[in-house]
Amino acid sequence: MLEIRWHGRGGQGAVTAGEVLASSAIIEGKFALTFPEFGAERRGAPVRAYTRISESPLIPRTPIDKPDVVVILDRSLIKGEYMSGLKEGGYIVANTPLKPDELAKKLSLSKSYNVATIDATSIAYKWLKANIVNTAILGAVINATGIVSLETVVEVIRNRFHGRIAEANANAVKDAYGSTVFMRLQEAV
Repeated sequence: MLEIRWHGRGGQGAVTAGEVLASSAIIEGKFALTFPEFGAERRGAPVRAYTRISESPLIPRTPIDKPDVVVILDRSLIKGEYMSGLKEGGYIVANTPLKPDELAKKLSLSKSYNVATIDATSIAYKWLKANIVNTAILGAVINATGIVSLETVVEVIRNRFHGRIAEANANAVKDAYGSTVFMRLQEAV
């Protein structure tokens, strides 16, 4: 089972990114569950979302304390506390212009993590004209983990959204997929 914990701010699309990823996994024959964790937060407040992808239909419906992947959608949340519980050999996927080795150094990470970075904010403004980074960060997540194919994610996006919005999000995920900078754990600082 692959467990992903998303950290973002209200309005950035962390919940939607988890839903698109889960739908993509289901289309590819896996079982998946995704759900948010937030209360009465407003736009801009920190939010968490969780996604589990499995070969088995028995998927726990509890928050993820020990994720395989931590995804940071908002640059202000790139702090060590958000990496808590990340399994050894796990993945950090972050919205930052920093290179993976620079991010690893900033967070004082050991060599036991894989790090992927993408300037999702720039890609979101390029394609969506707004700081809605979910599809851009999703491109980085699937590039780093290989959990689902880019083609399936684009298909889900085109089915979920319509017209210009669908194409802008499809372009954002493809752009980010091709622009992700990835550092495997043996290369880490």
